[in-house]
Amino acid sequence: MKTAEIKQLYDQYVVPTYAPSIALVRGEGCHVWDPEGNRYLDFAGGIAVSSLGHGHPALVRAISEQAGHLIHASNLFFNEWQPRLAQAIVRHLGPGKCFFSNSGAEANEALIKLARKWGAGQTIGKAGQTAGKAGRYEIISMQNSFHGRTLGTMAATGQEKIRKGFDPIPEGFKQVPYDDLEAVKRATGDKTAAVLIECIQGEGGVRAASMEFVRGLRDWCDRSRLLLFCDSVQCGIGRTGKFCSFQHYGVEVDGVSLAKALGGGFPIGAVWIRQPYADVFEVGSHATTFGGSPLAARAALTVLEVIERENLIDQAARMGDYLAAGLNRLKGAFPKIIKEIRGKGLMIGIELHEEHKPWIKKLSAAGLLLVPTGTHVLRLLPPLIITEKEADEALEIMNRAFGA
Repeated sequence: MKTAEIKQLYDQYVVPTYAPSIALVRGEGCHVWDPEGNRYLDFAGGIAVSSLGHGHPALVRAISEQAGHLIHASNLFFNEWQPRLAQAIVRHLGPGKCFFSNSGAEANEALIKLARKWGAGQTIGKAGQTAGKAGRYEIISMQNSFHGRTLGTMAATGQEKIRKGFDPIPEGFKQVPYDDLEAVKRATGDKTAAVLIECIQGEGGVRAASMEFVRGLRDWCDRSRLLLFCDSVQCGIGRTGKFCSFQHYGVEVDGVSLAKALGGGFPIGAVWIRQPYADVFEVGSHATTFGGSPLAARAALTVLEVIERENLIDQAARMGDYLAAGLNRLKGAFPKIIKEIRGKGLMIGIELHEEHKPWIKKLSAAGLLLVPTGTHVLRLLPPLIITEKEADEALEIMNRAFGA
C-alpha cells in the first residue's frame, strides 16, 4: 500500500488521537523507509523505544524462536523468562523484586498503588514490619512531568493539557515546581506517602534535575518516611549513559518504572521495587493478564543481554557527548534558530527560538525523524547502536536545513 491509501484507511477506521504524516513500512539499523522508498534516519526511535535500532538479529531471533514455543500462558503459571528478566533488572538496580506490565503508564499505576497500599499501614513481609501510620495516600509529583494517560497517571502528570476535559481528576496528587526542594517540603503533609519524579523530564522539555535537588529529596524522604519513586520509562535502559537516570545522582530510590526501550519495540513495562517494599504487594493485590508473558519477557531479556554484550550504555554516553558537541557547533552557527542544547547521553533536547512544528516538517522532508516536545523543543532519541557515521549524517541534515 502507498502512503495515501494507508492514510485513507486511518481516516476511515482509526480514532484520531494522533496526527501522523509519514507511513513507515520497513526498518534496518538506524534507518526506516516509507512505502514510496524514501529513507529516513530515525532519531525519533519510536519515542525512545527502539534501543537496538530496527531488525537487530538477536532480537528478531529471540522473538521468532519464542513465538514457536510459547507466546502466552498467563501469570497463573510459571514461565522461565519472567524471573530471568527480573534477575537481570535487579542486577542493574539492586536488591528488590519486579512486577511486569505492558506499558509505562501501567508501570506507574503500579507505583501509585504501591504507595497507597504501603501508606494504608500494610505490614511488610513475614517479619511483620509495619509501613507506618495509616491513612497516607497522597503522591507529590512535579510540574511539567509526564507519567501516562490513564486516570491515575494523568492525575500524577503535571501538565494541564493532558488533564483537560477529563474532570473529575482522581484526588491524592499534588504537583510542585520541578527542581524545587523547598516546594516539596511545603507540600508534604500527614497524608503524603510518596514522591514521584523523572530525573530527566522528557515530555517536559528534556530537563535534568540538579544534583542538590535529587540528593536533598532522598534525604527529605528518609526523614519524613516517604517513598521515593523514579519514572525511568523514557530515561531508562541505558539511554542517558546509566542504566537509569537516577544513577547519575548517586542515590537509592524505592521504586522505578520502566518500559519503552525495555522490549526494544515489543510492548512490555516493569516496576522494580526495592527491599523491603517489594513485599507490600501480596497475592491478589495487583495483577495483569499479559504482563511478563514468555514472549515479552524473552524479548526484553534479549535487549538487556545485547546492551551488556555490546557495551551500549557506555556507547550512549560517548555518542551523547559526540552529538552534543556537534549540536553546540550548530548552535554557534545558527544562534537565531537554536537557543539551547541540553540533556544526557542519547536523550537530547534542542530548544529553538521559534515553534518546532515547521522544523519537524522540514527535517522530515530532508530525511531526519525527530520527536517534538512542548512547543519549542526538538528531541533526539536515537537507537543506542548509533555510531559517529549516523551522528554526522544527522548533523549534516540539520546543518543544511538550518542553513536553508
